[in-house]
Amino acid sequence: MNKLIHIGFGNIVNTEKIIAIVSPDSAPVKRMVQKSKESGMAIDATQGRKTKSVLVMSNSQLVLSALLPETIAGRAQEESDNNHDDEQDD
Repeated sequence: MNKLIHIGFGNIVNTEKIIAIVSPDSAPVKRMVQKSKESGMAIDATQGRKTKSVLVMSNSQLVLSALLPETIAGRAQEESDNNHDDEQDD
């Protein structure tokens, strides 16, 4: 079953498709975001807020979020831990 996490403002992503969660502050990431926007491969989930994290997905899309990378990673880790506990209960 797919594991979904909330990335802010009612937006949800599949954790199995996330390759990396990075900060948008470095120049290489800014270039990646710009190229992705130009090619239509960026998904803006910030609702007009400042982008605080960029999720790199397995299909080469970028998802922009207004939540900090640590927050998203923590939610993904919690989801992973919860599913691991559920498997042990079976």
